[in-house]
Amino acid sequence: MQRHIPASLIAFFLLCGVAAAIVVRVAASPDASAKATIRAVLESQQAAWNRGDLVAFLEGYWKSDQTEFLGAGGVQRGWQAVLDRYRRNYPDRKAMGQLTFSDLEITLLAPDAAYVAGQFHLAREADHPEGVFTLILRKFPEGWRIVHDHTSAFAAPAPPRSG
Repeated sequence: MQRHIPASLIAFFLLCGVAAAIVVRVAASPDASAKATIRAVLESQQAAWNRGDLVAFLEGYWKSDQTEFLGAGGVQRGWQAVLDRYRRNYPDRKAMGQLTFSDLEITLLAPDAAYVAGQFHLAREADHPEGVFTLILRKFPEGWRIVHDHTSAFAAPAPPRSG
């Protein structure tokens, strides 16, 4: 004996499947959108750096006394202190070189907080420094901004020994 499934039951299951797919897509969209926006902040910073515009580069940071930068030179607290550090360490285009980021991993911690890990690479005439960084970003009314930056450069290769 062959049983027929009522059309209304088939329609119900199809509707449930479509609704579940929509819920999954809507739930995933905010994460994807936030990650794309954070990536755009970093791309904008890279472009500003490569134009030699440190102030535009620092637009990716929270303009607050609570912003932190940790590196080999210690801890800098405050947006202005971070800008001053960059100006001291990169006084001109030659010192800045060309910046690229790679291996970016963006993790949303909350709807308004994210963690980013990645690598930086500078191409300059005399050298090619590179290293790793971790960033904490928060979402403010003006957009995603870096509130904490921990950057570590890799050790420079030792010069060749003469015989």
